[in-house]
Amino acid sequence: MEAHVVLQNAGMRVESYGTGTQVRLPGKSAMEPRIFKFGTPYAEMYRSLAATPEDEAFFLHNGILQLCKRGSSVKLAPQRWQDTPSKAVQKHQIVIAFEERIYDAVIEDLQTREPTEDFKAIHVICLDTKDNPHEAKLQGRVCLELCWLLEQSEDLDLEAPELVEQFQEEQMTHTQIKVLYQICYL
Repeated sequence: MEAHVVLQNAGMRVESYGTGTQVRLPGKSAMEPRIFKFGTPYAEMYRSLAATPEDEAFFLHNGILQLCKRGSSVKLAPQRWQDTPSKAVQKHQIVIAFEERIYDAVIEDLQTREPTEDFKAIHVICLDTKDNPHEAKLQGRVCLELCWLLEQSEDLDLEAPELVEQFQEEQMTHTQIKVLYQICYL
């Protein structure tokens, strides 16, 4: 969600999605995640997680309530990528994932969809990030730099592979991020 906020504040059109079957938030143990359906409003998740004073203290301490607050300031509820109609997906020229498993799920989904009449390119990029607040803040800024670079392209379909490679080489000097790239058509 950090990158969503950073990109949106920079004036970019941004949407964010999940790729799992449900929204899974850390619970009181690894065996007890808090599970919500996609489409459940962030405000409703917050109320559920803060239902008792003990729960509220726990989820405040581990940052999950702040995550829900931030999510609700960006959009009503989490959305699932695979449930998004192809016409809506096709409006995206660039899709950026922050975990390799999400990158893989997006590519798999794009490869299994029926092609549209327009058959447009979608550039799928992964900036593999550790899932913690410090890394998320860093990657939000790194993502913005990549988007600015791609935005300067005169022919994104032709130039994107080289721009992503150049970006990775430059970023590897001061951040250890794994960058993956694939072009898909829909």
